[in-house]
Amino acid sequence: MDSLTQAALGAAIGEAVLGKKIGNKGMLLGAAVATLPDLDVIFLPLFDQVQRISIHRGYSHSILGVLLLSLVLTWLFSKWKKLGDVSRQRWFVFAFLATFTHILLDAFTTFGTQLFLPFTDYRVAFDSITIIDPIYTLPLLVGVLVCLFYKKTDRFRSRWNTIGLVLSTVYLSFTLLNKENVNKVVAASLQKQGIEYESFLTIPVSAGSLLWYGVAKSKSGLYIGDYSVFDDDKNIKFEYFPTNEDLLQGIEDTQLVNRMKWFSRDYYTVATDGEKLRFYNLKCDMTGFAGEEGQAPTMFYFEIEARQYGKLDLGTGMHPKNKSHDWRYKLNRMRGIKDN
Repeated sequence: MDSLTQAALGAAIGEAVLGKKIGNKGMLLGAAVATLPDLDVIFLPLFDQVQRISIHRGYSHSILGVLLLSLVLTWLFSKWKKLGDVSRQRWFVFAFLATFTHILLDAFTTFGTQLFLPFTDYRVAFDSITIIDPIYTLPLLVGVLVCLFYKKTDRFRSRWNTIGLVLSTVYLSFTLLNKENVNKVVAASLQKQGIEYESFLTIPVSAGSLLWYGVAKSKSGLYIGDYSVFDDDKNIKFEYFPTNEDLLQGIEDTQLVNRMKWFSRDYYTVATDGEKLRFYNLKCDMTGFAGEEGQAPTMFYFEIEARQYGKLDLGTGMHPKNKSHDWRYKLNRMRGIKDN
């Protein structure tokens, strides 16, 4: 999730665990501690483009990493006398909850989180919420902001914070239920159209989980279709994009190829642009069909280019947005808002 959301959740955790002990300091510490796992981005310049794919949401977002960080923070905070009389046990509960809820919340997005490093690099991803969703964030923000107007001993202070946490958690749970409903619609549409597939995934692309993409993987390609919860017609129209697996066969850098496939969880297509290859990751980078004719499965792509001495360079690029396939445009049309 975005940094504001992570800070708001951390502040709510800080208030819940430390509020009655140290007042507003608990919220401030919670907001700061909750964003620590994302500091892994500081080290990204030290790695090449392929390695960066694995570094972000890697060890700093693992359960083991959170446990170690919590122990270090517990020791530091217990030595900081100005923070008041707080037991080490409470400091540990605070540090662990503030950081663990960060990595757990990230697991609800499509990018996923490598929770179980170093035992496995499997990315846990529930694919139920977008990286930025105000419906989840606002209850947390309102809850902690209202707390600022009450003394730490006032019983109404903790009540407002609890309401914010409960509402955000209920909404997060709703996104999972909503996803199950979308999965049923996608599966029914595939069956109705006689599309043979090995597996499929659904990806939210708007706040409120109102708009989704369904991606079905067959032996030779991907079937991609968009769906809105406002649609009266539950029959999704799918576009087919060949995987073009043969284009990757000639690449000798197997590590690069394997990492790209790992990152996309095998939901990808490959296309050529002159001597360059374009790799489309339909697991993490779904933004809607791109190009004037919608000829690309999504806007963002990785670009693999041969350099001197047989080395490969991995870059990135963006297609121009195809207006008729843009989810914001579709949502406005569904709501009856005319295009200006």
